Amino acid sequence: MLPIGRTEGEGFAIPTFDVVPSDVEGFMDALWEFQSAFHDCFARSEPRAHFFDYMVGQFSTLERKSIEPMALQVEGGTIRGMQRFISDSVWDEEQMVWNYHQLVAAEMGDPDGVLMFDESGFVKKGTDSVGVARQYCGTLGKVENCQVGVFAGYASRYGYALVDKRLFLPEAWLTDAYAARRTRCNVPDALTLQSKPQLAAAMLRAIAQEGLLPFKYVVADCLYGNSPDFLDAVDACVGVTTFVAIPSETRCWLQRPQTEDKSYTYKGEVRAKRVVVAVDHAPCTVATLAVNLPASRWYRRKVSEGTKGPIEYAFARQRVTLCKEGLPERTVWLVIKRTVGATPVYSYYISNAPASTPWRTFVWLSGVRWAIEQCFEETKTELGMDHYEVRKYPGWHHHILISMLAHFFLWHLKLRLGKKSACPHRGAAADDIGSRLTPADLYDCRGPGVGRVGAAAQSPGLSSAPQAAPRGRVAA
Repeated sequence: MLPIGRTEGEGFAIPTFDVVPSDVEGFMDALWEFQSAFHDCFARSEPRAHFFDYMVGQFSTLERKSIEPMALQVEGGTIRGMQRFISDSVWDEEQMVWNYHQLVAAEMGDPDGVLMFDESGFVKKGTDSVGVARQYCGTLGKVENCQVGVFAGYASRYGYALVDKRLFLPEAWLTDAYAARRTRCNVPDALTLQSKPQLAAAMLRAIAQEGLLPFKYVVADCLYGNSPDFLDAVDACVGVTTFVAIPSETRCWLQRPQTEDKSYTYKGEVRAKRVVVAVDHAPCTVATLAVNLPASRWYRRKVSEGTKGPIEYAFARQRVTLCKEGLPERTVWLVIKRTVGATPVYSYYISNAPASTPWRTFVWLSGVRWAIEQCFEETKTELGMDHYEVRKYPGWHHHILISMLAHFFLWHLKLRLGKKSACPHRGAAADDIGSRLTPADLYDCRGPGVGRVGAAAQSPGLSSAPQAAPRGRVAA
């Protein structure tokens, strides 16, 4: 299914990735030029060379893109050297992210841009990798032995990309029982326990303070919509509209109740607490509110064009005051989306959008988060983001960052070539991905500067860098 349009007058259309193999002549030259923008992040020439070789390996036709097969595939690569580069070498990661954000802003930046936050799981078999534990893995939809990363994505009318990441450390990893493991994995001593929403909030604050990526909207799922820490971070961004999912059991009032301070005595000490004045004015869950809304409050909107015709949902909205620990908190828009049919399924969102916000904005925002899910799918399927075997804290962040850069490089090619999506959309099914450009396609092109790898490699091996940079030859 390829949704082709949401509603008339919506914000903008996020394009699909639609570069075709014949468009990418000079791929290796372009890759060399792209990665050279990050050379100032390494103090020595060896890690710069390994950085390029690693990206070459990610774009190869290898079935598994972990360090050993990539090092053996790239001419001049060594397994131990690449392992040290990922896990032990010193990178100026802050500078690298800064350089990266400058590139994203230059090619995808839009004042109406959207920041998206979500987590992704990485299944692991052992117990030695940093942050691994039996925890919920969204990739599988169940509890599994895995690592979990929290990510920030960016989307605009020009494309989408992952722009920041944090590794979530379960509480057990910060206890004394795990001290030896933390040492083996090079976990920073200053690291403290942070929830996933707190990690997302930290990334949001960092991106806002950095000031490179322009954005107007923030979207996230219910894990973040249920977090005061995350919502407070969004509220601190002046002029930014949030649209985040919330759980069905979230409680709220239709009208903000009055409160007062009530005194009481505890162990001889007089204390005061804030209470709701009208005790019979209890909050209700958003699920209860939704099923009791009259039919006149619901509006049917087409959200996509499916293979069997238009896909429509019913929407309703209501101004509510959220309940936190029995007291009124923030007043927001509650947006409810339900499927059309005899047994409707409901989804719930809150937004700090102004009271005058039109319907089409909410309908549009309810469907833009697909872009970060597409980032996960493409970086894992095509670039091996989940193929890593590193165990250390720096190694995880280094590998994930290079995967993010490699994914953006494909968009860099598309934008450089000036190709515009003929059919922009806001939702892509998993079976659509195979029709897009893959790294194998890039290497199978016979344009200048591009050669084959693996079984189809030409002999002798083609240098993966221009003549001025002899490293990175693909093994014949």
